[in-house]
Amino acid sequence: MAHLSTSVHRTGLLVIQPLRRRYCAACRGGPLSLLVLEDGAPRCLDCADLGHLVFLPRGDTALTRRSREESTLSAVVVRFNRRKGRYERQGVLVEEAGLARAEARCLADAEARRRRRLRDAQRRAAEDTRFTEVFAAEIRRLFPGCPPDRAAATAAHTSVRGSGRVGRSAAGRALSEGAVISAVAASVRHLDTPYDQLLMSGVPRREARRRIAPAVEEVLRGWREPDSETG
Repeated sequence: MAHLSTSVHRTGLLVIQPLRRRYCAACRGGPLSLLVLEDGAPRCLDCADLGHLVFLPRGDTALTRRSREESTLSAVVVRFNRRKGRYERQGVLVEEAGLARAEARCLADAEARRRRRLRDAQRRAAEDTRFTEVFAAEIRRLFPGCPPDRAAATAAHTSVRGSGRVGRSAAGRALSEGAVISAVAASVRHLDTPYDQLLMSGVPRREARRRIAPAVEEVLRGWREPDSETG
């Protein structure tokens, strides 16, 4: 049996997953899937008075920590890694009742996290709604002739969280005039000109933009006039 490092010893009681067939030196039972070394001799968990514990594999740090907190008796399970030349944790042995209490605590935490995520989502939705309304109002200020429903739709489209559109850029969040104009121009480009059809027909983007630029500017010029929506 390879030497156990002092870093592992400091964890408390140790249980080993053997790499080869081992039998209990006391009851001769085996082969053992888990054993305890006492005076250099292997003991099964029952003979080591650990048979009532249950194995919790590694992976869930919070559950492992709480299971040990809730258990009067616990042990760290290790296995020797031949390639790395050291023992590595595989999990812990804990009392079944302690594990149940730890699972209940983790479930309570999961519910709290779920409620917090819900509150955060509601807060972000409210922030997004307010921002979209403000963005739409800024569109109407710069383009008083823009129909209100069109301003609202443009603001909603450009300000979608995580979209990467101009409304979510730093300039857009600051409601800079350039960002607002860019958002409106993009809306006009896609909805009021044959720009998309040109792209689908294979016209390069720059050339397509050059062709529809006069039409975009004509719409924007009209929307800058307060009475254009009724004219």
